[in-house]
Amino acid sequence: MNIEDARLCALELNNVTEELFAEQWISFRIAGKWFMLIQLDAPESRIAVKLPPEMGMELCELYNGVQPAYHMNKRHWNDLYLNRDLPHNLICDLIRTAYDTVVARLPKNVREKII
Repeated sequence: MNIEDARLCALELNNVTEELFAEQWISFRIAGKWFMLIQLDAPESRIAVKLPPEMGMELCELYNGVQPAYHMNKRHWNDLYLNRDLPHNLICDLIRTAYDTVVARLPKNVREKII
């Protein structure tokens, strides 16, 4: 998978916005909250996704391509290295999980407008 594939997986989700928020970073948000980040100038293609802490820890043990996120809260954010051992469908599933994780924490009236 490449960064463009990951980007398209995120943009397929309801009401996602994409924004260049720093010179080399693209954020993907739902209702103004980040669920995925892409560092365009990273030495190795990767995305950062917000996952439930237990899931992130388990995935780190199972896959070399999942690591605590470099510049984020390492308990809640994980880097997915796109050219390592992660199947394409798993990466898309984890992007969806990141989205769902953020949506679940939104106020009920906001969630109802999104879904």
